[in-house]
Amino acid sequence: MKSTFFFILFLFSVKSFSQEKDLRFYIEKAQANSPLLKDLSNQIKSNSIDSLLNKANYKPQITANVNATYAPVLNGIGYDTALSNGQTISGLVGVNKKIIGKNQINSQAESFQLLKESIVLNKKIVGKDVNKLITAQYITASGSAEQLDYNQKMAALLKDEASVLKKLTQNSIYKQTDYLVFLSTIKQQELQVLQLKQQYQNDLGLLNYLSGEADTTFVNLKKPEIVLKIKSNDKSIFAKQFEVDSLKIINQNKLIDNTYKPSFSLSGDAGYMSSLTYQAQKNFGFSVGFGLSVPIYDGYQKSLKHQKNEMALATNLAKEANFTKQYKQQLLMLDQKLKQAVEIENQLQSQLEIVDALIEANKKLLMSGDSQITDFVIAIGNVITINNSISQNKINKLQLINEINYWSSND
Repeated sequence: MKSTFFFILFLFSVKSFSQEKDLRFYIEKAQANSPLLKDLSNQIKSNSIDSLLNKANYKPQITANVNATYAPVLNGIGYDTALSNGQTISGLVGVNKKIIGKNQINSQAESFQLLKESIVLNKKIVGKDVNKLITAQYITASGSAEQLDYNQKMAALLKDEASVLKKLTQNSIYKQTDYLVFLSTIKQQELQVLQLKQQYQNDLGLLNYLSGEADTTFVNLKKPEIVLKIKSNDKSIFAKQFEVDSLKIINQNKLIDNTYKPSFSLSGDAGYMSSLTYQAQKNFGFSVGFGLSVPIYDGYQKSLKHQKNEMALATNLAKEANFTKQYKQQLLMLDQKLKQAVEIENQLQSQLEIVDALIEANKKLLMSGDSQITDFVIAIGNVITINNSISQNKINKLQLINEINYWSSND
């Protein structure tokens, strides 16, 4: 029974150590843990509430007021009763309603809608930033894992060859010094494996940190399946922000014009108001009224405000034009770098084929004593260098694809 328990425990520990995580896992964690994305989501909700508050201002505002005062006159000393009435009491329900034109209502509603669009765009861009950052670190960490795996295999291969060479050296087929050179190469490879393992742990730790996860578990990462996305036919999400900013400035001009239109309001109240001096039981009543405000002169502030907005609009259009030029140029540069990475990959693969063939030939010659250990060591060093270069180039290519997708796709 005890042995069964320990066997099950062993299976769980192996599963925990060898668990795999993919890119989607870390992206979802980073998005869920991002305080900026949470803030922008709350800003969208807050903007909706502000819109409802603005609509509430259009509705009649009803208030209830109760007031009572008493101003006594003692020995002929006190307030003039003609002014104070001696005592007064009132209980009124008042109604006030602003009369707002349809254009004003539409302009204010448009301002809230544009603000919402701006926040939504900002949230999408922040989401893209998070995805890009996590993807970039995932590529780096998975690249370190791939290099670690390859170098571990090479270290195992060298150890296997060492046992064969040891026998050949003992049989005086090879010099002791040559065999020691080979042992030195094994030690160097073991050091390389240790450094790569530490690098992978650090890269994995940074990936967890960026994702907002407090996890130090040594896990395996699935190979990143990152491909070029189809370029969106819609306007770039980065360019849309300039478009919304221009519409916001145009909307501000409408709001400015609305503040200079005559404003009209209706008011009324009903209830009880009395000085309690004459027929207090009959002092129930009501009143109605209206207010009209017409702007006449404010020192040309309206014109100055419009001038400021015109300059802001011109600045925004200039920024958009400059961004469009740099955006196109940046994509061209990234495409060029990607093509260069593919060319380097093809060249490295052709070199690897030659070096692999050379190693296989050297292994056969070593068995018969027809090759030098130093030649084999050099060939091993070359194949490790080329494979590491292939891995680095692969990482670079995936990073370029990640960068291109960031700019060209609206996902």
